[in-house]
Amino acid sequence: MATGTEPSPLTGDSTGVHDASRAAIGPRHLRTDRWWLAPAVTAAGLLAFVVYSTWRAFANADYYHAPYVSPFYSPCLADNCAPMRHGPNADVFGSWWGLSPALLILIFPLGFRLTCYYYRKAYYRGFWASPPACAVAEPHRKYSGETRFPLVLQNVHRYFFYFAVVVAGILTYDTALSFRDEHYRWGHMGLGSLLFLINIALIWTYTLSCHSCRHIIGGRLRHFSKHPVRYRLWGWVGKLNERHMLLAWASLISVALADFYVYLLSTGAFDDPRFF
Repeated sequence: MATGTEPSPLTGDSTGVHDASRAAIGPRHLRTDRWWLAPAVTAAGLLAFVVYSTWRAFANADYYHAPYVSPFYSPCLADNCAPMRHGPNADVFGSWWGLSPALLILIFPLGFRLTCYYYRKAYYRGFWASPPACAVAEPHRKYSGETRFPLVLQNVHRYFFYFAVVVAGILTYDTALSFRDEHYRWGHMGLGSLLFLINIALIWTYTLSCHSCRHIIGGRLRHFSKHPVRYRLWGWVGKLNERHMLLAWASLISVALADFYVYLLSTGAFDDPRFF
C-alpha cells in the first residue's frame, strides 16, 4: 500500500482524497466487506417513505375516519378540510387554499427531519455518497460542507425543533381523541387507538432525543452542580440521544403506518377492531 504524498497516478485527480497532501492510495477503498449494503438500504428506505408521503400529501382524501385523523393532515388548517368533531381543524387559510391541506403542515415535521443530525448522515451517505461509508473515498472533487446554499439551511434545525414540539403536542391531542368511538362517545379503544399511542410515544422520544433538545436543556452551563434539575434532565435526554438513529427510523415507520391505517379505514377496507 502506497504511503507517499503524491497524487494517485490511477486517477489523475488533484483535489479531494487525491490531493497532493493525502496518501497516494490508488483504489477507492481497501474494504472486502459489503460496505455498500448499509447506504443502499438507507437510500431505499428513505426513498420509499418519500414516495409514499408525497402520494398521501397530495391525495387530499381518505385522511379522516372518526375518530382518527391522519398525522399527515394534523392540524388541518384550510377550509377544504374534512369535518372533524372537536378535531384538530381550524379554518385559518380560508377557501382560497385549494390544494391539499397536508401541504400547509408537513413542512414543519419534514423540515425537522431533513435537518436532523442523524438524517443528514443517512442521506449524505445514501444519496450523495459523501462519503458512502467509512474508509471509502467519496466521488466528489470538492466539499464545502454546510457553508453554502442549500446546505447552509441545515443550520435552522434548532428552530424546526420548536415547531416539532408543537406538532407533537397536537398529535398527542389527536391520540387522546382516538379513545372515542365512531359516534364520538368517550371511553372506547380500538386498534387505531393503540397504533396512535405507539406512534405518539415514538414521535415524542425521537423529538426529545434531538441534539438541539439536549443542548437547550444542558448546554452553556458552567457548573452542573448548580443546576441539579437541568443536569438530571440532560442525563435523561442524553440516554435517548444514544438511540436517536433507532428512534428516527421507528417514528418514521410508525407515522406512515398510522396514516396508512386511517387510509384503509376511510376507504372501507375493513372496520376498526374495538377492544372496548
